[in-house]
Parts: sequence; C-alpha cells; structure tokens
Amino acid sequence: MNDSTNIIDIKGVGEKTVKLFAKLNISNVGELLHEYPRDYETFQEPVMISEAPIGEVCSIRACLVGNISTKKAGNLTILNFVIKDAGGQVAMTYFNTPYVKSMLKKGLFYIFRGIPQMRGGRLIMEQAKIYKPEEYLKLTGILQPKYSLTAGLTNNMITKSVKQALSHYHFGEDYLPEDIKESQELISYEQAIEHIHFPPDYEKMLAARKRLVFDEFFLFILMLRKCREHNEVLTNSYPMMEVAQTNRLIEGLPYALTNAQQKVWEEIKEDLLSDRVMNRLIQGDVGSGKTILAFLALLMCVSNGYQSAFMAPTEVLARQHFEAVTELTKAHNLPFIPILLTGSMTVKEKKEAYKEIESGGVNLIIGTHALIQEKVNYHRLALVVTDEQHRFGVRQRETLAGKGENVHVIVMSATPIPRTLAIILYGDLDISIVDELPANRLPIKNAVVSTDYREKAYRFIEKEVQAGRQIYVICPMVEEGEIEGAENVISYTEKLKNVLSSNIQIAYLHGKMRPADKNKIMEAYAAHHIDVLVSTTVIEVGINVPNATVMMVENAERFGLAQLHQLRGRVGRGEHQSYCIFVSGSNKKQTMERLDILNHSNDGFFIAGEDLKLRGPGDLFGIRQSGLMDFKIGDIYQDSDVLKQAGECVDELLLKDEMLDNPMHLPLKQYLEKVINSVDFRTI
Repeated sequence: MNDSTNIIDIKGVGEKTVKLFAKLNISNVGELLHEYPRDYETFQEPVMISEAPIGEVCSIRACLVGNISTKKAGNLTILNFVIKDAGGQVAMTYFNTPYVKSMLKKGLFYIFRGIPQMRGGRLIMEQAKIYKPEEYLKLTGILQPKYSLTAGLTNNMITKSVKQALSHYHFGEDYLPEDIKESQELISYEQAIEHIHFPPDYEKMLAARKRLVFDEFFLFILMLRKCREHNEVLTNSYPMMEVAQTNRLIEGLPYALTNAQQKVWEEIKEDLLSDRVMNRLIQGDVGSGKTILAFLALLMCVSNGYQSAFMAPTEVLARQHFEAVTELTKAHNLPFIPILLTGSMTVKEKKEAYKEIESGGVNLIIGTHALIQEKVNYHRLALVVTDEQHRFGVRQRETLAGKGENVHVIVMSATPIPRTLAIILYGDLDISIVDELPANRLPIKNAVVSTDYREKAYRFIEKEVQAGRQIYVICPMVEEGEIEGAENVISYTEKLKNVLSSNIQIAYLHGKMRPADKNKIMEAYAAHHIDVLVSTTVIEVGINVPNATVMMVENAERFGLAQLHQLRGRVGRGEHQSYCIFVSGSNKKQTMERLDILNHSNDGFFIAGEDLKLRGPGDLFGIRQSGLMDFKIGDIYQDSDVLKQAGECVDELLLKDEMLDNPMHLPLKQYLEKVINSVDFRTI
C-alpha cells in the first residue's frame, strides 16, 4: 500500500464505510494516515470520590445506591441517581441515554469515567462513561487514540482501519536529510506515523508529534522560499498616481484615522505609486479599522481607471462589504461602480455579472470564492484584497491575483500573529500592523468564571435580550462524544431552550452544516431574527453584527488565548457596552491564571505573545485555531520554537544547496517535486 491506495482496499472497509470516510475528506491511505488523533485517552487507576479532581477527567470505582429516577424536560429525558464509595458520594446525571438504566444493578461496583463538578455545594458528574471493572482493567495505562468522528463512523472503526493500513504500508526512504534529523533530534518518518497513531507511551507520542510538526513547517517554508525565486520582484503593470478622492474620503469620514491607520495607509500608497507590485499583509485586531484602509486602496485603484476585487470568506460578510461600499459611494460621491458576485446567485444573475465584469462596466467586484471561478474574466484587474486570508489559503489568493497580470495584492487578517512568526509564515509578503483601536470604541468587559456561574450568566443573557441585544454562545464541539467533557453545539442549544425564556429565539451554527444552511443562519442572525446563536469557532470570521453584546465561551480552557481573543472580537462592534464570559471547565489554578490574562488586556498582539509563553505540552489537544495556515498538526503558538527551528533549517539548507542537487538531498527534492506536481504550489 502507498498514499494513493484507495481505502476500500483496506481489509474491513466496505462501500458504506467509504462513504462515511468521505465525510471526513478521506478517500485514500495517505489521507487516512494523516488524519492524526485529535486526542488520546489514558485510563488511570480509579480514585476515591474524596480525591476526585474537580474539573478534570478521572475514573471513580463506586456502586449505585438508591433508585434511578427519570424525568422529562422538553426534548430531554433526564436520568438521576447517586453512586457511593467509602470516601463519599456523587450525584450522577444522564441526558437522553435510557439504556443506562439497564446497565446498572444496585450494590454492584462499576467504574464511572467523567468530569466531577461542584454545583450547589454537592459533587456531580454528567454523562460519565460506565465500565465493568474487568473491562476497565484491560484499558489501564494505555494511550488510546481518539479521532474526529462523523455520524455512523466510530472511533473503533477508524482505529481498526489505521492498524490495517499501517500493517501493509510501504514507507520508502525518509525524505528529511540525516543531518537535519540529527541536529533537531527527530525520529524517522515511519516511527512518527506509527507512534502518532499508536504511541507506546507519552514520551514517544511527543517525539512523533515533534517530527510531524517540524515536517509541516519545514516543507511549507521550503516551498515558500523556492516559489519566491519565481516571484522575486514583479514590475508594476498598473502605474498609479495620487488622487484627490482618497483625501476627500478621509476628510469626510465621521471619525479621524488613528496614527496606526495613517501609517499603514502611507505604506499602501507608497506600494501603489512605486514601480513594483504590492504584496502586503495588513494585520490588526477586529475593529482596528483594516476595512477602511482596504476601501481607500480600492478607491485609489478605480480612480486611476482600473478594476479591483475584494474577496470575503463568507457570503454574509461579502454582502455587508458591498452594502458598506454602496453607502460610502452615495454619501461621498465616490467613483465606485460595485457589483456583488456570490455562489448562491442564480445562473442568469451570474451570467449578467460576468458580462459586466468582462466589459469593464463595473470597477469593483465584491464576493466570495465565486470571484476565482474560471468563467470570471476581468477588465484591467489591478488590485485584489482578500479578507481573513488564511480562510482561503495561498492558492486561492494567488488564483484571484492570477486573473490579471502582475496584480497588486493586499491580504488582511485579524488573527494576531507575533511579528517574528509572521515574517516566517508570510515570507512572500510585506507586513503592516494596525496596532491601535479607534478612541470611540468601548472596551469589552471580561469575566473568567467556573461552571458554577452558568445560572447567573443565563439570567444576564435574558436581561440583554430583553434590552434588544443579541448573544453568541461558543461550544468547542458540534455533537456529543467528539471530546469527553466538552460542551457541544447541538445539545447545548437544547439545554438553552429549556433554561431561557420561551420567547427567546435560539439557533445553532457549525462547520458541518451545508454552506447554504450556514448562510441562512448567519443572515437571520444579522437581521436579528435570532437572539442567541450557539456556534463553534466557525463564527470567528464571517459576520458583522454590531447589535451583539455578549459572548459566552464554554470550555474556554480548551482554546488558545489568541483564538479566544479573536472570538470575543465578534462583540464590541457597536455603540452598546459588550461583555465576554469565559467559562472554564477546570478550576486548576494554572488554567484560571492563564485565562485571567484576557481579563486584563484587549490587545491581540500582547495576548498572542502571552500565548507563545504559556501553551506547553499539556495543551497539545485543545481546540485548534480553525483554518489557520491549514497546518494539519502544527500550531504556530504552541509550536513556535519548532517553527523558528524549521525556518532556520530551511535557510541553512538553501544556503548550502540552493537547487537541492546534493545526492543526500535527492529524496527531499523528489518528494518536493511529487507534492508540487500534485498541488499547484507555485501559487504559494
């Protein structure tokens, strides 16, 4: 077997399982082996109830006392009972799991594995897994891989398939040069793949992860450097000159640009007026005013007689940008002739839009991925702006830029990446940072709390909704069972419907929904047809709702600080005071101190820097920054040291052997060629 072997050739995988794997974008053995575990389950010796750590997964050996009670609450069937050992007792609760009743017999001992919580002065556990003592004994001390799942595809099915694939897989020669492996203390690629899936112990798992993280960063940076050779300094095909319209717009705005905005605007102008093509990243917190800088650049472009394009990550945000440009055009008599182009438009609407774009009848095209479809032909396209560029990936950004000749490119991101890392990751871009918020913005009020605070939070949410405001609630998971002890969007939505007033409109949003359904929910929320939106991190970009004033994040301890900061950027965008409630499922002092940083700073770059210092091996399996740079296993904050080392190794390698002609670098060169041939990495 090799990477391209179809997964149906794996023993035990049939047509039905192939369809389930397809939902996880797995069709061949290579994709299966690179679907790394998102966590590991370690079954430790059971503890006494009196010693159970609050807020952490643990196992308790106890017996059922009394009877199991059943009650209904809306769509929920709730089971309650008490378990006891010599050290104390725990109140157990299960939702929509009627089979639990038949599993337990009074007086017999079982192992209950879950997260103990203190609530109302008593110890409780919800949805704990139940094992017979002999079953649990077989699992003790072993690291069990836990994979991302989809309905119908169990962890056991994936585990068996990976084991089968590994037993027949041909690894071939390791492509990483021996001197790099030696200097960085890296294990072989074969060992890394085997031990990431089935680690003999924790140390070997860490060694496997280090090798795979290094590979991701090393290959990404190497291809970035190699591709830059073809793209060193392109000559400006669209000479521009200063125009009065941009100054008039700046003077006519109801607010003054901050010093940071003025500085970045000067850098953009300098690029557009120079004889070289602009390739610039604008980084800045949500609300720092990046969008007006993009509009100014687009205005300078169209005022010079050229066409420009603005690509947003979602249809809702594209429409909001279109409406904002239309309003600015009317209010300030600007020369924009904008058009909206999105995937949900009818065939007839798209044909008419293509005609207008190709003829030059419009000079600003705002849209989503629809902007890079083959059928779209531009008329003197000179400038491309992409919003939240990591959502598109470098290929899509370059595909849009490729619609014209030597097109100027601005990419914008609210993801706070420390400059040292940004220089490595965006090696082909000049970097501008908008590190100042407008003076008129009210700072968000933050609270880091334990799960005991939930009832107060729910009452506060009701109060804000009654005042006409809207709410976000963030959960780390989509559905139950994905991560033990983590709240999920679907169950949490039902819970809120039971605890909040019946007149409050509640809906959910997550990344597994169809794009059309996601758009429908986001549009309904933007139009205030929804009061409370329960969502995964898919909401961190893609919608602008100034009326949203409360962000409540469940299991905040599972997220990186930088991502929590970006999530809270969804609120505080309007005139009303906004609040962010970070609910931690763990009461550990270290966890609460880490989250407390968010209480004391609203500066994304400071928080990103703290994230670099604080996230260690214990945070390996938190919720990943979704979509960031599309790394499969690496995390630029947690693995920042590895990222820097990979960058240094690439620079040293190319200094010694720029063309990779040395025989010892031949496996790496061949591997790179294989990757470049399978994916158009020339567009990195």
